[in-house]
Amino acid sequence: MSGGSNAPVPYMERTRQYYRAMGYDKDYVWAHNEDAPFTPLKKPLADSRVALITTASDKSQTNIDAKGVRHVWAGPTAPPPDALFTMNTAWDKESTHTDDRESFLPIETMQGFAREGRIGGLTDHFFGAPTVYSHRMTMQRHAPEILERVQADGADVAVLSPL
Repeated sequence: MSGGSNAPVPYMERTRQYYRAMGYDKDYVWAHNEDAPFTPLKKPLADSRVALITTASDKSQTNIDAKGVRHVWAGPTAPPPDALFTMNTAWDKESTHTDDRESFLPIETMQGFAREGRIGGLTDHFFGAPTVYSHRMTMQRHAPEILERVQADGADVAVLSPL
């Protein structure tokens, strides 16, 4: 936000205009689900283990291979990482920053919720979802891999906390 306005940044429209100005005829299609795979909770949140999923990369960027391809990755929730790598994703770098890791990966907040009994606890790991411009890759490769890892870590609930 700039100029003291409380209006949201029209990110998607600005992105469409940017790509049109570069000569692309077809608008980018953001990853989406026609039938969202949400299901009712099987038990109360107070009894549920929560997995956090972020779109940031790990600080050493080991989730990015030599060809620049991003992969699903995981990191421990205890101790929480002091920082993550965020410069490889698109966000308004003039209006904000990502110095506060808790603002996009709220491990300490969730640990506090666990101490208060609001959630059963966090999983041992949080998970990194690659930000790639491929709906197909997100839906066919990354999302199923994240689901498998989240379930293997004993999660009852997952919270996507995008950058």
